[in-house]
Amino acid sequence: MSKRPIIGVTLDSEQPGGYSKYPWYALRQNYADAIIAAGGLPMALPHDAALAADYLDRIDALVVTGGAFDVDPSLYGDGERHATVTLKEGRTAAELALTQGALARDLPVLGICGGEQLLAVALGGTLVQHIPDSVAAALEHEQPNPRHEPGHPVAVVPGTLLHRIVGANSMQVNSAHHQAVRAPGPHAVVNATAPDTVIEGLEDARYRFCLGVQWHPEFFIDPGDRRIFDAFIAACRG
Repeated sequence: MSKRPIIGVTLDSEQPGGYSKYPWYALRQNYADAIIAAGGLPMALPHDAALAADYLDRIDALVVTGGAFDVDPSLYGDGERHATVTLKEGRTAAELALTQGALARDLPVLGICGGEQLLAVALGGTLVQHIPDSVAAALEHEQPNPRHEPGHPVAVVPGTLLHRIVGANSMQVNSAHHQAVRAPGPHAVVNATAPDTVIEGLEDARYRFCLGVQWHPEFFIDPGDRRIFDAFIAACRG
């Protein structure tokens, strides 16, 4: 592939207020910057689950981004919803349709933070609804320091795709989540964990490139972060 591969990037959605008095989409610039730096051409994907197939016809890979909201627990079989859970149902429906469709087509998929959690659900996994209530002696996964600084280390599991990409047994990562993957799904495997045992990454070897990380590699905090984007774009060309 001589041209830059087209990378579909999911948007966040916000209600009126702040930027506009009308509903608006949002995407932090460094998502696009990281894709461009790795050789891709980012394309923003609005939230319309019915158009997922049309978008997938036009893109070469999918990035599912993060955001300050949660996947509906009913989608992974939890009957109770924790008081801290915030939903964006239109966004989740669109992202789930895009992710499931991308996997069915074996397009490369990279899930970031909430996108990793959505990917886990798409792969048949489940989530921890609120880490402080579920993990004893949990770290501050909503780190108090700025997001462009590391919040804690993760151990990278040898033999995984992530380990082959980053070439290291550990990484320093930023942390901005109150939920996490509980179980990655019947075919997926965990590829990174925090010191408090919280799952920080998953992957599924049935696909050409199917990787999720709980942190935000688009900030390029650790040398491995840039390698993740490089490997993702390389998978589009392979």
